[in-house]
Amino acid sequence: MKKTKKRSNSYKNKTLKKKMNSVTPKKKDGYYYFSDYPDFTPNLSPSEMFKLGSFGGTYWRPIKSKFYKTILKDQHKKYPKSWLDGLSDKELTSTKYDKSLNKYKVKVGTSLEFWEDKGWIKKSHPYGWVQWYFDFFLGERSDDDERQIKRWQALAGPNGRFMKFLVTQILKKGDKNSWGDESISPKIRQVLQHWAYKLTKKDFNLELSNRNNKDK
Repeated sequence: MKKTKKRSNSYKNKTLKKKMNSVTPKKKDGYYYFSDYPDFTPNLSPSEMFKLGSFGGTYWRPIKSKFYKTILKDQHKKYPKSWLDGLSDKELTSTKYDKSLNKYKVKVGTSLEFWEDKGWIKKSHPYGWVQWYFDFFLGERSDDDERQIKRWQALAGPNGRFMKFLVTQILKKGDKNSWGDESISPKIRQVLQHWAYKLTKKDFNLELSNRNNKDK
């Protein structure tokens, strides 16, 4: 059996957590790299996620969080204006989900209450993973970084279940040249986009190579 190729996906424990603003992500070969967490390699920035069309326009809507007594709103306004430049309130703070605003024109996701009940939402980021990613990309660090990065790795990373499932569906419904066919599994593609990842030809071919090596 040949050794499986992979993008680096090891995870080193971090023992010190401090808020900081000195870590700037570097983009190389289509991925974003963070010097303090080199195995976290999304390929969409916060800005790219939203400008492609995400969350049916509802992500930054006013919410009633279980962690706060008052309604939370305008949380996106703390970030650089350029990140969401050109996007309307309808695309950011709408209270009604509009799937036509999404990149793949499908509705995905569940309610905030569902995520809170599962214990996946923390007080530091009451809107969820994307809010954490906005802060992280900006250079802020928190005690929740390891958990959030592990969640990303499990879903969209090199061995992420959604990434692998998308490759499987492409092979079932198309062929090795269909990696970019957006009619195949649009919901999975939209979910991955919400986790700052878009399948590339390079990653598709790497996953195929890994599967072929396991079969030998």
